[in-house]
Amino acid sequence: MTSPTTAMVLAAGLGTRMRPLTNDRPKALVEVGGKALIDHVLDRLAEAGVTDAVVNVHWFADRLESHLAARTRPAIRISDERAELLETGGGLKKARPLLGDDPVFVANIDSVWIDRGDALGGSLADLIRLWDPARMDAALLLARREGAIGFEGGGDFFLGDDGALTFRGEAASAPYAYMGVHIARPDYADHGPDGPFSLSPLWRASAAEGRLFGCVLDGDWMHVGDPQARDEAEARLKAET
Repeated sequence: MTSPTTAMVLAAGLGTRMRPLTNDRPKALVEVGGKALIDHVLDRLAEAGVTDAVVNVHWFADRLESHLAARTRPAIRISDERAELLETGGGLKKARPLLGDDPVFVANIDSVWIDRGDALGGSLADLIRLWDPARMDAALLLARREGAIGFEGGGDFFLGDDGALTFRGEAASAPYAYMGVHIARPDYADHGPDGPFSLSPLWRASAAEGRLFGCVLDGDWMHVGDPQARDEAEARLKAET
């Protein structure tokens, strides 16, 4: 199986919950442990073999573009959402002409993680090994709810022995949460509506057809969604050094 070499990085959000840290910058440029959130993600993707990343921009778009211009690895292309914020599905659909025809990583910018596994390439390599386009529409990297920083919900998914995912539904809780990175076909959102829409309904349709799969991060997940979670993530990273 060919590893994805292109990624879609979803960086256009307003970062409302991260205020006041996002009063003068996009959420992607909030720093954790001295490194911008988007650089945490782009560095992980580069380590996993990604050579090209498409980044969508909206809030403080000029500042984010200027920051990204200093990167050489991966090579960056911009999907401009200044005119309208398109959410996850709409963002992927708009960026489609930039993504090529091979499977892509799709990544949020609010996840920082520490890999505990010994396998070469860490958890993104585990996700690459799981991915099988003949059986799957998308393959999601998950985190255990216990011990996660910045996540207090009831969880998103149950995980079958074969890696198939089932949504929590009416259950009080589920053991796993989506931790912000998945692999999908670049045309996965092409048939979504015009304008803003979420990937979640597409995932639900795929799960109902037995085509949504996942694997679990072997490590510590930090969902950096607000200033308190940012501070807790910094403390966790500092404890590792």
